[in-house]
Amino acid sequence: MTSADLQRLEALPNPRGGAVRDAEAALAEARKANEARMAVVGPLLRAAQALRQAGWLPSQRFADALVLAAPFAAADECLPPFNTTLADFHAALIRRNLRELACSPTLFSHYRDLHALVARHTQSYAVAFEDLALAGRPIAPATLRANPAPKLAVLRARYEQALLPVLKGSEGAAAAIDELDACIDALAGDDPYDVWRLAGACARSLRVSGRAQAGDSEAKRFYARCNMLLAEPVQGSQPAPRSFVRATLALVWRDYALYGAAAEDADAVALLNDYGLTVDWHIAATQSSEVAWEQSATGAEAAADAGAVSRELGAVSVPVYAYEDFLQTADASMSALAVSTDAAFATSTPDTVAAGHAVQSAYRLGAAAQAVGLGHIGLLADALGLAWRRHVYAAQIGSPECAPARRPIEQAGEALRAMLLRVAAGVAPPDSAVPLALLTQAIERAGPASSVIP
Repeated sequence: MTSADLQRLEALPNPRGGAVRDAEAALAEARKANEARMAVVGPLLRAAQALRQAGWLPSQRFADALVLAAPFAAADECLPPFNTTLADFHAALIRRNLRELACSPTLFSHYRDLHALVARHTQSYAVAFEDLALAGRPIAPATLRANPAPKLAVLRARYEQALLPVLKGSEGAAAAIDELDACIDALAGDDPYDVWRLAGACARSLRVSGRAQAGDSEAKRFYARCNMLLAEPVQGSQPAPRSFVRATLALVWRDYALYGAAAEDADAVALLNDYGLTVDWHIAATQSSEVAWEQSATGAEAAADAGAVSRELGAVSVPVYAYEDFLQTADASMSALAVSTDAAFATSTPDTVAAGHAVQSAYRLGAAAQAVGLGHIGLLADALGLAWRRHVYAAQIGSPECAPARRPIEQAGEALRAMLLRVAAGVAPPDSAVPLALLTQAIERAGPASSVIP
């Protein structure tokens, strides 16, 4: 990996992270084979299989796209960009930052180009940023509530008038963005799962990052999608379109996943937690401190690769010091989760305080698992935290139909416990696909009930 490889990536490396060495080796082999104009499908298939076993689902999707595109990348004009794609993906894998692998704009740009290459030769389909960023994650239902007709008519007229300069990138776009954001804020309600609250968080994220003012294509698509949502005929209260929720949530998460959150981002972090996503708290105050941290992390990573003992857990190789820290965190989190689960389900109506403790315990476990590269455990723990968060929400609004069913939650807890026992024994945890699918179904089906407001 060269310094040029590093410059194309967004987040900081994770020296404590687990490595999928079979995938790293297969990508290195594929790069050499591509430069020598030899077949690369074999190594790429091995990389995809190793990433699937590790539970690195966004990376597996990227590797699958490489496999599909490889037969069409041998042409002279396709060879250099394909090799750049291999180099960037290989560099990201070596950095072992699972959030970067999911949310990197650089990797998504390559992912989109790979599908475009395939589409030139065979039938393909459109891909979106959230396809990578939220791979394998449940999407909590959001609510679209009716506004009084006179208010909505005024806001729609204001929004549509401001939208055109933003889409065209013409003069006055900055003032038009202010107007669009003001309209979104005026539509937002107090409900944690109000879809306009989510849209407002996305608008603020795009503004803070400078993407909205820069005419970023994703920002333009977001504002256009909001206009379509404004045109939705709404009677009372109804579920918001899942595609809008998923796309908007991915944009909110992107920069926080890559760069972490500061104290002033507490509201955005709370919203992400409402939807089953977590972030690291960012403590670097200046650019120079970030550079110093990255240099230190790179040195620690090199030292770990050179001589530190690792624990082999199937496809994932975890530094032994990180493995021991993870076991302590996991043991404490699972103990707290078990106590909270028993307390929450002790009566016919779940205890909201106990359910809130279960949320935090599950998210703590999920973040720790993601940090050391145990993807299957991380995804299932985050989904379990989201299920408990929906239970808290259902109790707060007095709407039991918004709470996921009890049995999938208990099954997910049992599966997590079994997975962690295997990790503690130094054995690879099993695939979380079945309990995760059942829990996802329970979360997404337990949506807000439609109601008509007279």
